[in-house]
Amino acid sequence: MKIELYFDVLCPWCYIGKRKLTAALAGRDDVEVTWRSMELDPEGSATPGMTAAEVIAQYQSSPERAAARVHQIQALGAAEGLTLDLHRARPVNSFDAHRLVHLAASHGLADQAVEALLHGYHTRALDIADRGVLATLGAGVGLDAAEVRRTLDTDAFADSVRADERSALRRGIRGVPTLVVDDGPPVSAVQDPGALARLLSST
Repeated sequence: MKIELYFDVLCPWCYIGKRKLTAALAGRDDVEVTWRSMELDPEGSATPGMTAAEVIAQYQSSPERAAARVHQIQALGAAEGLTLDLHRARPVNSFDAHRLVHLAASHGLADQAVEALLHGYHTRALDIADRGVLATLGAGVGLDAAEVRRTLDTDAFADSVRADERSALRRGIRGVPTLVVDDGPPVSAVQDPGALARLLSST
């Protein structure tokens, strides 16, 4: 079975979805998961600005609704064993982070890199647009830090990120995290592990 998972490091739902998918796939060794890049804000600044909580508040009708939304996301994350620090994490341009994932994939380490990036950004509030941070995270999952730096200093894997994003458009994908199973229709990855397991067993 082939699973393609469209994601962005900046999305807390992607971290939640990753945990749910991991639970749904427990005990299975017949599944190949490919991480596909999809930037939520391709024009985002490489310089950290507002916190994730402040960004969420911009799309809510009142401070109370904003606080409730932040609490909801954090509670759902906590249910999966995650700490989502939306009051410290600061959204930045994620293009280089996606290039790091593609580099890691070329070494068979994509899942480890995605986990490191999600944890680094959402739990540790790291600046995932900073190439020094990316080199450190890459080294932590088994990549050579010098290779990460050399790669990010070029345009390597830029075409791979753009190809993923074009494939998302062709498939009608507008949000993340989204699963595509064996080239079937896109579905949300934020489902109960039982529902995900049933979906995967029916394909």
